[in-house]
Amino acid sequence: MPLTELTATGRVTLFPLEGLSVAYTTQSSDKRCLGDIGLVAVVDEHSDGEELWNLARDLGGRNNGQEQARWILTQAGRARVVTSSAYGDLADVTWTAYVRRQLELDALYANHEVLMTGRITWAGD
Repeated sequence: MPLTELTATGRVTLFPLEGLSVAYTTQSSDKRCLGDIGLVAVVDEHSDGEELWNLARDLGGRNNGQEQARWILTQAGRARVVTSSAYGDLADVTWTAYVRRQLELDALYANHEVLMTGRITWAGD
């Protein structure tokens, strides 16, 4: 899948994951602003987000895309609940994500119907 560029403003949670700097934010598919799309992206200009899927397979022991997506979303949700003083949240930051993968979940998971992965940047990163 070619990279899809997505730009928005909102809360971004930053967290470390096995040597990666990772960002998590949400988007909504409609005007209700439910955050039903989870975006988990690596903060590295040379990344395309595939490292997240590899970690889900190698560390999480997940073999199919649905299980891998749930593992990725679990790591992101964990980071949002338990923020690190070295990382934490950026409030109202304008970011640009370069989405490599988008997977529609077979059931609602952590309030998400879709997971998007790739890389992310914002002004001043």
